[in-house]
Amino acid sequence: MNTLLFFAGLKEAIGTDEVRLAAAGMTLGEVKEKVRSEYSLDQVNNCMMAVNEEFAPEDTTITEGDIIAFIPPVSGGLNPCSHSIRKSQYNH
Repeated sequence: MNTLLFFAGLKEAIGTDEVRLAAAGMTLGEVKEKVRSEYSLDQVNNCMMAVNEEFAPEDTTITEGDIIAFIPPVSGGLNPCSHSIRKSQYNH
């Protein structure tokens, strides 16, 4: 079993910061696609991913017990993962 971690806008969109998934043998890209389709979460396409606290490319093969993190962009610039939140803030 693997642990998937979500931060910031992704956490808010899913409603939790952690999900358990049997992802051993899948690539990181396949995990991303599974998350995108199961949670209707297109924002994962713009996020960095890490495996066991190291940034990793999408062709990384996941092994049993790996911890996978989805990290949205952060800074003062436009954050695609929280764009809907920012848009609603400007409408007030």
